[in-house]
Amino acid sequence: MSKLRHLLPDARLAGRKNNAMKVTEKSEQAIKYAHGTGEWAKSNVNIQTGCEHDCRYCYAKDMAIRLGRAKAADWRTPVLREKEVAKSYKMRGGRIMFPSTHDITQGNIETCLTVLKKLLDAGNDVLVVSKPWLACAKRMCKELEPYKAQVLFRFTIGSADDSVLGYWEPGAPSFSERLHSLRHAHAQDFDTSVSMEPMLDREPGAVIQAVSPYVTDSIWIGKANRLRQNVSLNCPGDTEALARATELINGQSDDAIIRIYAQYKDNPMIKWKDSVKKVVGLERPTTKGLDI
Repeated sequence: MSKLRHLLPDARLAGRKNNAMKVTEKSEQAIKYAHGTGEWAKSNVNIQTGCEHDCRYCYAKDMAIRLGRAKAADWRTPVLREKEVAKSYKMRGGRIMFPSTHDITQGNIETCLTVLKKLLDAGNDVLVVSKPWLACAKRMCKELEPYKAQVLFRFTIGSADDSVLGYWEPGAPSFSERLHSLRHAHAQDFDTSVSMEPMLDREPGAVIQAVSPYVTDSIWIGKANRLRQNVSLNCPGDTEALARATELINGQSDDAIIRIYAQYKDNPMIKWKDSVKKVVGLERPTTKGLDI
């Protein structure tokens, strides 16, 4: 009995520690960290529902399906949002991301330029995010030349392997096309950056090595977020897509992410998305649009 009484204080202490951990976990969940597009910009502008690139992991497609705004089979045939194109735009606080739920393609480049110029004429700074076609990149560089100081291009390149890109992003350009687009924007003296979110390989080195000479701002690395959920809605009944999603998730385990972080943490060009920050213990901003 005396031995049991001797152990009770330790048991109570352990219980208090467990309760404290639960409170901390709840507090952690209550904090709204900047994530997704909010890590890069204060607000977003989009002009269509759907996207010709029809990426299997697309969060926007997943959301539109869940909210009943689109069907998986129709996503690749975009519907223009006429009101978003026709309206005027005012100066906003903080950088604007354009677009965030679709891409800039040969089919919508003219309309995208119309809206971009409205945003820039109002004095806004704009982060232009795209899996770029070279013809579109050249057109944007030409038309946006007068606004160069207000524009940052961020081209999404999740792999240097065309077989990987072709599977996950079936309607999007090849690696070579994207790299040439980046080179062109860099040669025209625009500020340039690259997003590797989602990272589609186990190792980011091939992309980092290829794009680094043409990046003036940053290379972002991020995990494939909510991949199983996205694939299950975006590719209904596609067992291969689910299997490949599982393989990709397994390749981005915490141990793998920690190893990648250790390898590139001293590279001043590399920035880490929230999905990586929370694994390796980096500070996670709660303010949108800091781009850090």
